[in-house]
Amino acid sequence: MTAKRKKILVCGATGFVGRNIAEQFAGRADYEVVGVHNKRPPFDHPGLSWIKADLTNPADVERAVKGADVIVQAAATTSGSKDIVTRPYIHVTDNAVMNSLIFRAAHDHGVGHVVFFSCTVMYPSSERALDENAFDANREMHPRYFGVGWTKVFVEKQCEFYARLGKTRYTAIRHSNIYGPHDKFDLERSHVFGATVTKVLSAADGRIVVWGTGEEARDLLYVDDLVDFVARAIDRQTTPFELFCCGLGSAIKIKDLVAKINVISGRNLRIEHDLSQPSISTSLFLDCAKAERLLGWKPAVSLDEGIRRTIDWWRANVGAPPAARQQAGRG
Repeated sequence: MTAKRKKILVCGATGFVGRNIAEQFAGRADYEVVGVHNKRPPFDHPGLSWIKADLTNPADVERAVKGADVIVQAAATTSGSKDIVTRPYIHVTDNAVMNSLIFRAAHDHGVGHVVFFSCTVMYPSSERALDENAFDANREMHPRYFGVGWTKVFVEKQCEFYARLGKTRYTAIRHSNIYGPHDKFDLERSHVFGATVTKVLSAADGRIVVWGTGEEARDLLYVDDLVDFVARAIDRQTTPFELFCCGLGSAIKIKDLVAKINVISGRNLRIEHDLSQPSISTSLFLDCAKAERLLGWKPAVSLDEGIRRTIDWWRANVGAPPAARQQAGRG
């Protein structure tokens, strides 16, 4: 007798993380994968179907969630650093409403498991690896991240609250900086990794300029390792609620990241520093021992290998002429 396929609903399936999860789960015979899209159009992929829904609308959420066995909640209102400074309320309001509606619907419809992507902005700078217990609610967050950081903590607690009601398991993931295929690579919206790849591969004058001294150190995780983490959590977590750290487990300074991308790309550009830009010497990397102990997970893709894969993808999909991308069957 053939086992019934689980229906997995990927919210935010047109975004960076959501798309990678949707595509990789769509390749598995044991899942029926449905992607949620709203403002961005859906894309064609074998084994993936779509539903259009505004996840801040209760009726749309009810329609999307009904019948799902697993929800991967990768949807969020996001934007660039300008909005974080000038309009931080858009991240707080929309995301609090969205997750409240999804979790309520998941409870009402008896969804088996919800995976929620948190973040690490609530953590302080540290020279040691930080685990799930490192967050101190009595310590002031960085003013720029006060809104988004406390919203993530609130949603984590919502996960725990609904898990205590006994119907749905919840996994909350405090992941580090994720990079890889389908990331944002335009300079207006991209984070440091995507922006650096684009700057290096597009440079026309033989140089790349790093803002400040580049002393900030970050934990960078290739997206395939995050997808593997989600798969293991769905398959192996049996407790009602778990909070996990998920990262490479080591930090690299931005100036060293730029140099590494420069060498691996083969561009060998001259690296210059714009010291008129602010420099903040901070460090953040994660202790993922809990994930290894409970899920058997640890990252499989080194930073060098992840950079190579991302550069290859960028050249085939972002930097190639449109005709070449169409011929390759990629968009």
